[in-house]
Amino acid sequence: MQTLISILETKLRAALNGIAQIEPQVTIATDARFGDYQTNVAMVLAKQQRANPRQLATQIIERLDVDDICENPEIAGAGFINLRIKNDFLKKRVADIFSDEMLGVPSAGRRKKIVLDFSGPNIAKPMHVGHIRSTIIGDTLARVARFLGHEVVTDNHLGDWGTQFGKVIYGWKNWRDEQALATHPVEELVRLYKKANALAEADEMVLRACRDELVKLQSGDPENVAIWRKCVELSWKEFEQMYSLLDVRFDEHLGESAYNDRLATLVAKLEKSGIAEESEGALCVFFRDNPVLADKPALIRKSDGGFLYATTDLATLEYRMERWQPDEIWYVVGAPQALHFDQVFGVAQKMGIDAKLRFIPFGSILGEDRKLMKTRSGDNVQLRDLLEEAQQRALAMVEQKNPAMPDEEKKQIAQIIGIGAVKYADLSQARMTDYVFSWDKMLSLQGNTAPYLQNAYVRIRSIFRKLDGDWKAPAEFVLADPAELSLAKKLMQFGETVPQVLDDFRPNILANYLYELANTFHTFYEACPVLKADEPVRSSRLALCDLTARILGLGLALLGIRVPEKM
Repeated sequence: MQTLISILETKLRAALNGIAQIEPQVTIATDARFGDYQTNVAMVLAKQQRANPRQLATQIIERLDVDDICENPEIAGAGFINLRIKNDFLKKRVADIFSDEMLGVPSAGRRKKIVLDFSGPNIAKPMHVGHIRSTIIGDTLARVARFLGHEVVTDNHLGDWGTQFGKVIYGWKNWRDEQALATHPVEELVRLYKKANALAEADEMVLRACRDELVKLQSGDPENVAIWRKCVELSWKEFEQMYSLLDVRFDEHLGESAYNDRLATLVAKLEKSGIAEESEGALCVFFRDNPVLADKPALIRKSDGGFLYATTDLATLEYRMERWQPDEIWYVVGAPQALHFDQVFGVAQKMGIDAKLRFIPFGSILGEDRKLMKTRSGDNVQLRDLLEEAQQRALAMVEQKNPAMPDEEKKQIAQIIGIGAVKYADLSQARMTDYVFSWDKMLSLQGNTAPYLQNAYVRIRSIFRKLDGDWKAPAEFVLADPAELSLAKKLMQFGETVPQVLDDFRPNILANYLYELANTFHTFYEACPVLKADEPVRSSRLALCDLTARILGLGLALLGIRVPEKM
């Protein structure tokens, strides 16, 4: 199903044929008083041709065949062309969306295979607040891309290798608490690491012993490898609990260690091909033809023979190309890693990797002091603690609204509301924004929050619980009241909004649309009686309500947020 914007752009393209070769763009009008859609194509063309934009707009309108869709197009300002949708077309369009399983969202024109790298926690360390954005943004992009018809492979690139494991293994052998490992494994691994690290800083013999354990692990010592594998297993088990709570799933979760055997071969190949060259004993890839990276070579082997993150990421990239042959690979990683990915992508280009590589950075979560969110002791806020507090706060809200509800039902609803609130608070922000984490704001039933949208959904569904018997969708929608027209037009925009999420990877575009839809629905509900209206208006308004709920439910699901039936 084509969006109305794409239909209008096709018609504009036809009107421009013979005038100019230009790709017209149609957008939703910024002010509904002047129309529903608008285009600045005449102004863009006028700038190119040094002509009068209003005269060009008149010329375009004379050739524009939109009589079946729009009222007479109007010229505004310096040369905007405003388009107002005809009521008859709107009725048919909403009816088509009502019966469309995609609710008006078009499938992707070209189906791509995409590998999506996100989350990436470290083994033997707890997931913390810093993992939220990568996890939630990555999951949303995967959901939207799959909904549009793309094939997506989600890959959680775990940090499961490094020098810290010498200390973890030393601690494991000397002080591990089996009961603690069984109940809170990652906390126990952190305790062992911290104790070994503190002693290593004070005692040279302990430091040497930790290094020996690391060398044994890297050399394949069976005992140390078994301990390391147990650390990975215990950590992933705890991570899975967090992912289950967040309703996030991965197709693959290979750690850095999975690529160790490929590193030496990869580096030798880069050196032999002339891509990498020696510099002060290290092996580097230089980007002399790239002004941004000219003085920032990628280090892929240290002078002592050790490999680096860039080496591992290149080996991972090579593996992904071999295994999945993707069209694109997306990395959802914090903004401070920009230089690292510029370098990795630069090397990949020299290697001839033809997949489109996309770095999708994001800003930070701040505490109310506008600094990076930490506990009072200065530690990172653990993800488990944050999600538990979200559910407890939501439970208090549910108990206040519905004290007679069974306890188990309260807990289920509190989980939906609490987890949804945390996700939406993140996704409703522009991706690169540093935002302040506020419990009161994110759990409010007013404003641009998940509980507000969930409550809108619940409110609509409660209308249908009051019905006597079944209802039937109308053969034709009745759209006469201004509030009905506004709601129908807003519903029509869902199909235009969802694909935009993947344009520059902006989940907030969808979040903000859903908020506007909920606001538009509330205006409609206050102005237009539903159950007390006479037929055929009653059935038409019920259908508008049902379509609103379905779009709210689907839109939130694409953001990874569930909706309750009660609140």
